[in-house]
Amino acid sequence: MDKPQGWTSHDVVGRMRRLAGTRKVGHAGTLDPMATGVLVVGINKATRLLTYIVGTSKTYTATIRLGESTITDDAEGDVTSTHSAAAVTEDAVRAGVAALTGEIQQVPSSVSAIKVNGERAYARVRSGEEVTLAARPVTIHRFEAHGLRPVRGGEALDVDVTVECSSGTYIRALARDLGSALGVGGHLTALRRTRVGPYSLDQAHTLEQLAEKLDVLEMSQAARALMPNRELSDEETTEISFGRRISAGRGAGTPDAATADKPAAAFAPDGTLVALLADSGSSAKPVLVFAPDNEKRTATLEQQADQ
Repeated sequence: MDKPQGWTSHDVVGRMRRLAGTRKVGHAGTLDPMATGVLVVGINKATRLLTYIVGTSKTYTATIRLGESTITDDAEGDVTSTHSAAAVTEDAVRAGVAALTGEIQQVPSSVSAIKVNGERAYARVRSGEEVTLAARPVTIHRFEAHGLRPVRGGEALDVDVTVECSSGTYIRALARDLGSALGVGGHLTALRRTRVGPYSLDQAHTLEQLAEKLDVLEMSQAARALMPNRELSDEETTEISFGRRISAGRGAGTPDAATADKPAAAFAPDGTLVALLADSGSSAKPVLVFAPDNEKRTATLEQQADQ
């Protein structure tokens, strides 16, 4: 769905529970309240796919303000320092962006949800504690600056960017680090997520649209886009439905290099998602079994055998 500004990801889950009439709703990959854009939400059985979505790459559009630093590294925090960005050139910005592209060590924002000795970092900061988190490896596949606009009488500079990155990347930390590298400070003023793994903004719906019609991506379609695919025979479908192993056979149609280590989505001849399969030696074992109609499938096969 297309998350609105000002809503937490938890707020969205609560609203979807009411719209879908079920408590079994979850999301993959939190978006800050300030951010908008793609939030993948699972309903009922589809929540079991969410764990395989969380680690996929993401794409964002954002605006970075150079010349101002904030305590949260975004526009929701108080300004802690200002420096004139009037002398910052486009070439300098592009060089700074290039230096933050590729495999980097990133220090998350101190007000992130990362736990420090069992407590969220942001909670420690709010209580007055100074928190510095350890750097962690992330991959910035693409970091592009599209436009520079002077603001605050030319003392600050807004930079529109596109970022494609690995899971666990903090875009506001990129804004902070770009500003720091340029010697003027920086923070994030706008953030919109346009893609999560294979799911893009053009597939997303607003809360208002979903309130009028609960138009959801069917679970089989979601799995086909997310994972390698394996088509099963009727006999294999029955075996897997009961949790039994079948012969190994890596699924085809992997849409993203990041899915290479994922299990395959296994489909019955009628297109129903039956299970997620992982090869183990010469056999494939079910990691998750979705098919609830074992009795129905067994009865059908018995009727075919009788004929």
